[in-house]
Amino acid sequence: MLEKLMNKIDKNCSSVDKELIKKAYQFAFEAHNRQKRESGEPYIIHPVEVACILAEMGLDTDTIVAGLLHDVIEDTEYTYDDIAKEFNKEVANLVEGVTKLGKIEYKTKEEQQADNVRKMLLAMAKDVRVILIKLADRLHNMRTLKYMPVEKQKEKAKETFDIYAPLAHRLGISKIKWELEDSAFRYINTNQYYDLVKKIVEKRAEREAYIETIVKQLKESLGNAGIKSDIEGRPKHFYSIYRKMINKNKTLEQIFDLTAVRILVDTVRDCYAALGIVHTMYKPIPGRFKDYIAMPKPNMYQSLHSTVIGPQGKPFEIQIRTFEMHRTAEYGIAAHWKYKEGKIAEDNLELKLSWLREILEWQRETSDATEFMEGFKIDLFSDEVFVFTPKGAVINLPNNSTPIDFAYKIHTDIGNKCVGAKVNSKMVPLDYLLKTGEIVEIITSPNSKGPNISWLNITKSNQAKSKIRAWFKKAKREENTSKGKELLEKEAKKQGYNFGEIAKGEILSGILRRYNFNTLDDIYAAVGVGDIMSSNIVSKIKELYERGNKISLISTQDIINTTIIKNNKNNEKKNNKRVNDTGVIVKGVSNLLVRFSKCCNPVPGDDIVGYITKGRGVSIHRSDCKNVDILKKDSDNKIVEVSWSTAKSGAYIAEIEIKAENRDGLLAEIMDIITQTKTHLYAINAKTGKNVLINVKLKISNVEHLKELMKKIRRLKGVTEVYRTKN
Repeated sequence: MLEKLMNKIDKNCSSVDKELIKKAYQFAFEAHNRQKRESGEPYIIHPVEVACILAEMGLDTDTIVAGLLHDVIEDTEYTYDDIAKEFNKEVANLVEGVTKLGKIEYKTKEEQQADNVRKMLLAMAKDVRVILIKLADRLHNMRTLKYMPVEKQKEKAKETFDIYAPLAHRLGISKIKWELEDSAFRYINTNQYYDLVKKIVEKRAEREAYIETIVKQLKESLGNAGIKSDIEGRPKHFYSIYRKMINKNKTLEQIFDLTAVRILVDTVRDCYAALGIVHTMYKPIPGRFKDYIAMPKPNMYQSLHSTVIGPQGKPFEIQIRTFEMHRTAEYGIAAHWKYKEGKIAEDNLELKLSWLREILEWQRETSDATEFMEGFKIDLFSDEVFVFTPKGAVINLPNNSTPIDFAYKIHTDIGNKCVGAKVNSKMVPLDYLLKTGEIVEIITSPNSKGPNISWLNITKSNQAKSKIRAWFKKAKREENTSKGKELLEKEAKKQGYNFGEIAKGEILSGILRRYNFNTLDDIYAAVGVGDIMSSNIVSKIKELYERGNKISLISTQDIINTTIIKNNKNNEKKNNKRVNDTGVIVKGVSNLLVRFSKCCNPVPGDDIVGYITKGRGVSIHRSDCKNVDILKKDSDNKIVEVSWSTAKSGAYIAEIEIKAENRDGLLAEIMDIITQTKTHLYAINAKTGKNVLINVKLKISNVEHLKELMKKIRRLKGVTEVYRTKN
């Protein structure tokens, strides 16, 4: 495997540190040593294949090393710090950027997918190599998808269609894009895929002979004109053909340009000279010529495209570009990854990733997972129109964009003050659909009252929509806050709750963290402006309320892990002892608040001691708590005798830890036992790796209740230890 990788590096890469790559291979080999893929093969095959794909793209040392290590943080016990120490922080950042948000609980797959995509975009904005590693990872996974269950195959294929193939397209990496699309097509539309393959193969020989004739004619003509060229036939990809059949409602027999002819030349001048020769030899079809050299696509793609009538009256497509343009078309952003003295030459990288900046800008305004994913897919999938400013600058916009989209693309203030538009010097309505090649002029007024809410329905770009929403949030926050509060209270009442009673404390804190808000007013305003549905907020708050603060929408580390039960004023005095609502009797002291220490969480049945604190009453500890020895040394007669009242029963917080082998269904079985023993779950947190450590906080009645629960958990398959935490 290592030899294969080194061969790829020798062929495609320059100035790489081979020793560091060999070290990374050994590190990954040892980290994944006991792991197997679904195919039964050693896991190390996957990271090596990912590194090979990155080497084929001609990437640098750190990217190839990160490709070898990309699953180490997620699937082994090694951490970010381990990788940074063994290699460097740049490699560690790349690996962490690729690592999924796998340790957070989500209510829906959509929420998980949205957060993973957000994380990936943010990491990509810092270093675009993150997405190059992720694309290589997904490409190899698609190549080996046949070993996965059918349901998983379809799920991964759909995700590839929705996210990764469009991302490859946006980055201009057609070599990866086409393979991802064809692989996903195979698993989602299996019958159509194999039917199409069969029909295409049947007439392959006939097509190849036809294209061979054309290539021979072109080579002769270009050679006579003194144009050095490389000409070849390029069969179209299966998904491209299928999409054309569906979009144009045609059969395979009605699609003639199943193969394109590609001409590669040295200079731009040669591109246009070759085009002139092609149009002299074959009759061009009107409306089927595109000049992507003068007007490149946003993903850096440059080429001349023309469909012409060839011999026998059959149309075929000609693509003409320079050798450098061809490398960019194949590898996109990766083709521009040049290094000078160990540093990245930016080469207008910021400009090439401007679409990413726009996505990041509007996604910060979007809290709802469904809305985010829909907008993200639209931005990736949508075709573009190219229009001009009055001064001749080219502006690219999503297909079906309006003058409002154009205005906001130029500047936020121009969009906010827009009152009209001209296209090709003629007045047009603001919902006019722009077409490629048109000259657009925006009319503004300082007296404009700002955007109209109806603009959200006629704009196409997420950039324009987010800026319109931002204006309304700022200009009408008070109105939106009042409206949002009314909507939430109405929705809560509809579901049988008082919003003010359930949206408070830790439940409210959890919701604020989940949606990245600072205050309750922020939620009101977001609901009022329409960013989030009131039903979504109320449903999530209701869920948390009914589940007794078991917050699954946020990281379990954020859940409060203590309970403080204050003293009942009507305390019972007997034999100079005090019985309070905690169920603890304090000897020799009265009128003191009694609380349980959160470091050991004592419950009835435990041996306990009390410690008199300043201003906080008596703190109750388990006798075996490590802090007790420290308190005894430092205290000045502050340790008091305490005991449990036999008359008192209630609920107490206890914390246990479970060590076990990592296997499917373990957490569900633990939850079943908690339910069967009628134990109230307070919080749960799991750390996974080769083994799993699960921390559980529970409300129980006494130590016997807890022992019975722990006994049943110990019987579960793979559980090695169950114990109460002492600190």
